[in-house]
Amino acid sequence: ERFYRVDKSHSRQLGGTGLGLSIVKHAAAMHKARLELWSEPDAGTKITVHFDGQ
Repeated sequence: ERFYRVDKSHSRQLGGTGLGLSIVKHAAAMHKARLELWSEPDAGTKITVHFDGQ
């Protein structure tokens, strides 16, 4: 799903539309890159994009 908010009240406090990951995923796919995600409650999310060096 392209757009989904888990906690709408928290998202409203932080702002944003929630489309960032969808855009990153699409851009990574266009460049044949790989995404790694780590998420921890109350700590945040880390996203790493791996591009092929060729």
